[in-house]
Amino acid sequence: MKRLDSKDSTIYVGSKQPMSYVLAVITQFQNGAKEVTVKARGRVISRAVDVVEILKNKFMNDVKVGKIETSTDIVKGEKGDVNVSVITIPLTK
Repeated sequence: MKRLDSKDSTIYVGSKQPMSYVLAVITQFQNGAKEVTVKARGRVISRAVDVVEILKNKFMNDVKVGKIETSTDIVKGEKGDVNVSVITIPLTK
């Protein structure tokens, strides 16, 4: 079984269904990760929160949520720079 370090244990939430990301987090923990980070930007921030809540309430009651961080990324677009909100949610088992 391969042991993962924290650099490998980040799940980036996008447009898939929340259960896809829940399963990805569970897989990371089963593969030996001690901490998994869930990250999301922009409109999918609420989906990242849903992923963590589903994980905590239905699958892994022993998961602890660390200090949630918020920030802003500057994304270059066709109409210039755009500020995009970012959330980072660390999970430990």
